[in-house]
Amino acid sequence: QGSQKELLNLTQQDYMNRIEELNQSLKDAWSSDQKVKALKIVIQCSKLLSDTTVIQFYPSKFVLITDILDTFGKLVYERILSMCVDNRVSLPDNFSPESVNDTAKETCLNWFFKIASIRELIPRFYVEAAILKCNKFLSKTGISECLPRLTAMIRGIGDPLVAVYARAYLCRVGMEVAPQLKESLNKNFFDFLLTFKQIHGDTVQNQLVVQCVEIPLYLTLYSPAIDWILQCIAYHAPDVLLTEMMERCKKLGNNALLLNSVMSAFRAEFIAARSMDFIGMIKECDESGFPKHLLFRSLGLNLALADPPENDRLQILNEAWKVITKLKNPQDYINCAEVWVEYTCRHFTKREVNTVLADVIKHMTPDRAFEDAYPQLQSIIQKVITYIYDFALLFSVEKFLPFLDMFQKESVRVEVCKCIMESFIKHQQEPTKDPVILNALLHVCKTMHDSVNALTLEDEKRLLAALINGFIKMVSFGRDFEQQLSFYVEARSMFCNLEPVLVQLIHSVNQLAMETRRVMKGNHSRKTAAFVRACVAFCFITIPSLSSIFTRLNLYLHSGQVALANQCLSQADAFFKAAVSLVPEVPKMISVDGKMRPSDAFLLEFLCNFFSTLLVVPDHPEQGVLFLVRGLLNVIQDYTWEDNSDDKVRIYTNVLHLLSAMTQEAFIYHVDKVDSNDALYGGDSKFLAEINKLSETVVSQILDHLKTLGKEETLKRQSQLALYFFNTILAHGDLRNNRLNQLSVSLWNLAQKHGFADTKTMVKTLEYIKRRSKQPEMSHFTDLALRLPLQSRT
Repeated sequence: QGSQKELLNLTQQDYMNRIEELNQSLKDAWSSDQKVKALKIVIQCSKLLSDTTVIQFYPSKFVLITDILDTFGKLVYERILSMCVDNRVSLPDNFSPESVNDTAKETCLNWFFKIASIRELIPRFYVEAAILKCNKFLSKTGISECLPRLTAMIRGIGDPLVAVYARAYLCRVGMEVAPQLKESLNKNFFDFLLTFKQIHGDTVQNQLVVQCVEIPLYLTLYSPAIDWILQCIAYHAPDVLLTEMMERCKKLGNNALLLNSVMSAFRAEFIAARSMDFIGMIKECDESGFPKHLLFRSLGLNLALADPPENDRLQILNEAWKVITKLKNPQDYINCAEVWVEYTCRHFTKREVNTVLADVIKHMTPDRAFEDAYPQLQSIIQKVITYIYDFALLFSVEKFLPFLDMFQKESVRVEVCKCIMESFIKHQQEPTKDPVILNALLHVCKTMHDSVNALTLEDEKRLLAALINGFIKMVSFGRDFEQQLSFYVEARSMFCNLEPVLVQLIHSVNQLAMETRRVMKGNHSRKTAAFVRACVAFCFITIPSLSSIFTRLNLYLHSGQVALANQCLSQADAFFKAAVSLVPEVPKMISVDGKMRPSDAFLLEFLCNFFSTLLVVPDHPEQGVLFLVRGLLNVIQDYTWEDNSDDKVRIYTNVLHLLSAMTQEAFIYHVDKVDSNDALYGGDSKFLAEINKLSETVVSQILDHLKTLGKEETLKRQSQLALYFFNTILAHGDLRNNRLNQLSVSLWNLAQKHGFADTKTMVKTLEYIKRRSKQPEMSHFTDLALRLPLQSRT
């Protein structure tokens, strides 16, 4: 089972699946107490590590199989540890061999003897390395004695690739169980250096010819293993040791592979401090086996994390760029350039950044090479805007916008534009009117906007709109309000497909109108009056293009209030009429955050706000008394309400609040420099008669509705509404009027007639009436209180 023959001629995916099955069989065999079978599986798997027939797959195979070895090592260790449990007390983490009982020790020795009898070197080495930790049960010095022996065993492995991965595994296991034993790690590495020349021996070269593998590709297979060994050595290592490693690398002729691993494994600060030394070593490397541009890339990655000495910075850039700019292969070039752009942005001015961007454009434009390098080009943009976030400076980098033109695939272009806008919104502190910034960012926002189509997700639209809105809010021309309005008009034509942007533009223009009013202290000149009317016109023609009905309603109301505040009375009337005529179109259900909800609550809230505004809106001289209020009442009357809804009555009750406020000699609030109806009519008796007539109509509508609620299933609603209407009369009505007084008593009785009354509220209401009756001119409340009985709860 799991023999090597069985794994021949499999595809890579099948091979991986088969190894995973073996891992599972190992666990199953162990749990069913078939320890010998488990060991056989591990031995067979380890044997696979001597096979290099598909050499490029070797690093992947190593990872898959050492995963099985790790599982096995863990199972053996836990099994022996479980045998040490004495009187249900397990061993502490830092136990000594003396506290391990004889049975556990014997079992442990038995495992080591079994493994020692494996005939083949590679499985014997790997399986013993996998259970290295178990030496803790036998003696204190077990691990420190085993490591040098296992290190020496690797010398018997002939294939240098197999040997280097064996060293990597031993380093990994050694670091896990005895991180203090660094000496063995170093010995392991020095052994590798001694055998390094094997790579260029005939055996390896012949194998590569058979498999048609080039030497540069073959050398990259060593990198993961050497990187791991060096990382283990470099972990908390003093600089002296690292310097010694460098010296050893220098002594080897073709040391490019090692040098690359040294730069990957050692601390960035160590590499950065010796940048010029490393550049010298890179220059002396032999180009044939391992290309120099990869070495410069590794150096650049370190310099992105740590700064080199200040005096060397320019020389380092020149030396690196001299090599990078000569690269013919666009992919090799961009992989290096991407790394060194960060170094340039970090330490130099826009002049150097511009030169680098120009060089990238020069290399990536021929044959549209940029189409295969979008991730790297995106990374370059990201780095540039991370370090240059002053947008006036960024757009003065001559090659920045030509660089953006290389992103010709729409999805990538939009992503880049999003990055730029996110950076602008995050870093731009002050509003701007810089024409360079505005033109560039309008172009960026237009690119994002034009990517929206029928298939664009709502979340994506929301994100794009938020970014464009962030830009619009940051544009300010100071006191040049006309220029500001022109900008909003241009933005409206550019971003017409994103509704939240149009909403923001309407709010911004309304804000502009109010800002004009503030500057003029409410006294408009002919010029500012015309300007404010232009703002109002902008809103009036933009609102109908919005799809959300409540957004339209609220914006009509909001814009009407702005027009009223700026004494544009006919324009305000037009807004309010538009809102009135839109109310019948409100659907029964609307979408809120992707879920369908009844619209009643939203409509009720809107109408309450609308009534509050209508109090101060003066009547149009040609339209008759309370023209807008009547129009709104007709619309409410004709609106199809839900059968189980009382919203119509609640709205009518709010209309009574409005009509009551309109009968006052002076209204409770006004709009500055606008004469409301209190000033126009001056408490005229005909005007008051109209209000009374309207009030009677509304009251009769409410009472008719209360009668329809007389059925058994609606009595509770009838009780609540009766009390609600009673409170309205109490707050807004003149209870010296006999008819009104009588009506309030009837409503009070109706509220508690069928036992659904909210007694707690009614008790508090009665206490309030008694308190009010003690105030001057409120004596009629005493009589009212006597006429309002409280029924007991029973």
